[in-house]
Amino acid sequence: MSGRPSASRRTVLRGAALTPVAGLALSACSGGGDGGGTPATPTAPVELGAESEIAKGGAKLYRDRNVVVSRTENGELKAFSSICTHAGCAINKLQGTTLICPCHGSEFDAATGKVLQAPATVPLHELSVETKDGKIVAGPGA
Repeated sequence: MSGRPSASRRTVLRGAALTPVAGLALSACSGGGDGGGTPATPTAPVELGAESEIAKGGAKLYRDRNVVVSRTENGELKAFSSICTHAGCAINKLQGTTLICPCHGSEFDAATGKVLQAPATVPLHELSVETKDGKIVAGPGA
């Protein structure tokens, strides 16, 4: 028998309980191009919601489409992919007009796509955006 004490039942159970959580964190950072679910950015025009949902100077994050849309003070709409350019994580938090990546804390301006806080160094990918029948449509060919 070695001089090391064996792991207690509590230690073993605690480690087993944390394993699935670690797996979730890794899958959250695996990026949007995993072959299933929603693509990282729209590959065709997608309808997002009512144009009236976005006030001048505001922004709205469409998590299920990986798109953020903002409206300038003069009423112009801008759309960007909400996939972080640092590690490909889907950004799931919008505070005012600041997008915050859950994986490594990069921050982006939803109105311009520019990086506000590293580790990302590349701005978000801009998408075409327009309104059709009162609905916001973004993506290639929009």
